[in-house]
Amino acid sequence: MISAQAVKELRERTGAGMMDCKKALQETNGDMEKAVEYLREKGLAAAAKKAGRIAAEGIVTSYIHAGGRVGVLVEINCETDFVAKTEEFQQLGKDIAMQIAASKPQYVRREEVPADVIEKEKQILRAQALNEGKPENIVEKMVEGRIEKFYKEVCLLEQPFVKNPDITIEQLIKEKIAKIGENINVRRFVRYEMGEGLEKRQDDFAAEVMKELQR
Repeated sequence: MISAQAVKELRERTGAGMMDCKKALQETNGDMEKAVEYLREKGLAAAAKKAGRIAAEGIVTSYIHAGGRVGVLVEINCETDFVAKTEEFQQLGKDIAMQIAASKPQYVRREEVPADVIEKEKQILRAQALNEGKPENIVEKMVEGRIEKFYKEVCLLEQPFVKNPDITIEQLIKEKIAKIGENINVRRFVRYEMGEGLEKRQDDFAAEVMKELQR
């Protein structure tokens, strides 16, 4: 027998509907942690189905780092103007703009990285591996592994979320799609850093952003 208290607790933890929470607990024999995972997997599967839907509404939002040294504009799309105006979608926009300020991605997704950029990076990584004395027969595998790391550094969707490094930005968006019920897409962004390209003191912006969040 699934208690109403357990259903309420699961709903508070996941934001899922009452009936979905009850079913999740029934399917997992009342195990709260397994029920959370059940709902998460169900939600992500539903999000995947929504990914192909047209998202032409949304917002352009911004993040200005303390002191005005870094600024970000980002366009995030959803399917309806109603969702675009919700507090949850607005907060998602702010979080992603902050992510861009802190982690300095160059592209939204890996498909946007030009082929010549990847080839140049592979050449550098290949030379590094050979200089480390690695046998040529394993160099290519090492290069492919390091290219994956490169994607995670320069592509927004593959970066760990600064407010919760256990998930990527892509996972964050999928969870919001599952919860909100509409397709969500980061279309484009621009990041400005004061004095960029000039010789200047290097700072850890991710650490600074986190300090600002904790105030």
